[in-house]
Amino acid sequence: MDTLEQQFDVRYRYRVHLTEDALAPENDLLARTLAADRAARPRVLVAVDRGVLAAQADLAARVESYARTHALDLVDAPLVLPGGETGKNEPRHLERVLAAIERGGICRHSYVVGIGGGALLDLVGFAAAQAHRGVRMVRLPTTVLAQCDAAVGVKTGINAFGKKNFLGSFAPPWAVINDLRFLDSLSVRDWRAGIAEAVKVALVKDAAFFERLERDAERLLHRDRGAMRALIAHAARLHLEHIARGGDPFETGSARPLDFGHWAAHKLEQLSDYRLRHGEAVAIGIALDATYSRLAGWLADDAHERILALLERFGFELDVPELGEGGLLAGLDEFREHLGGELTITLLGAIGRGFEVHAMDEERVRASIDRVRARPGSGSGQPAARPCASGAER
Repeated sequence: MDTLEQQFDVRYRYRVHLTEDALAPENDLLARTLAADRAARPRVLVAVDRGVLAAQADLAARVESYARTHALDLVDAPLVLPGGETGKNEPRHLERVLAAIERGGICRHSYVVGIGGGALLDLVGFAAAQAHRGVRMVRLPTTVLAQCDAAVGVKTGINAFGKKNFLGSFAPPWAVINDLRFLDSLSVRDWRAGIAEAVKVALVKDAAFFERLERDAERLLHRDRGAMRALIAHAARLHLEHIARGGDPFETGSARPLDFGHWAAHKLEQLSDYRLRHGEAVAIGIALDATYSRLAGWLADDAHERILALLERFGFELDVPELGEGGLLAGLDEFREHLGGELTITLLGAIGRGFEVHAMDEERVRASIDRVRARPGSGSGQPAARPCASGAER
């Protein structure tokens, strides 16, 4: 029997930029990004999160004005899509993006630009990855969570069969442009929710970053732009370093350390019919897995208390009805199924040090739920909510 074997490597490279007012005529960052490898006039399809458009009514006009100023071939008016899980739950929205790509003649040397929260970028990115086996995607995330986590990674996906991100692909973006201006119109809820992903990556990767989050908690709660810029820059850097150096950027194995707290978070989102924001569910998942780590004897009492106290300082409600309704434990098997192979869960040996286990004791999980639910009420002392939001987060 003859056997032929082939092996090759593919190098990926993309930049994550931090800027202010990316669509201002004098800011040529987006134009330079779209013209990076060719002299011809770039052909561009823009898709916009409906929530962002509601918060910034002049956004479509700003996109069209920017295209004229910088000689971009905008194939149509911006395509408006629902943000949040609504867009990811309904296949017709994927079909709308694919139809717009086909109608606009977007090819593999053209660009799809997505402006919105992580869910919108997931949806549009998945469509871009399918068309012509992959057209170039530029992400302009508009939420804290997307800027520090969801938009800087290499995954896309939509929901199907009642499961989060059941359909998806690994598709690195052409570039990511984090425009801090978009954060100004976020509701307090969306501003706060994204901080959970920064807490997550600090807990498994960087104890000094966790300490900085503790020091900056009040500044972050009161929407200090400098503190948030620093949070986004460092969290994004940690995510990028893990993708590049973690040894498994496309998750061919069973480990997924950057999804600490996510086995419960994904299930809680589903159980709440996506009433819970992704970041809110992640905060609860962090609390559960930190408590499990403590009950197992791996995490010290003081570290456990610091973690839950910080989540509560940020205003996260850790006791939600879905914790008491049953069904959460099914999230473990769904998490295992999503990756395949054996169950692999990241837990904590210390703040800044995650490690992997391949089994979770169900009684200890239930005890962790009870411990989290028994804590005094959380979510107090929050600043007054703002009335509008700049795109629902993933």
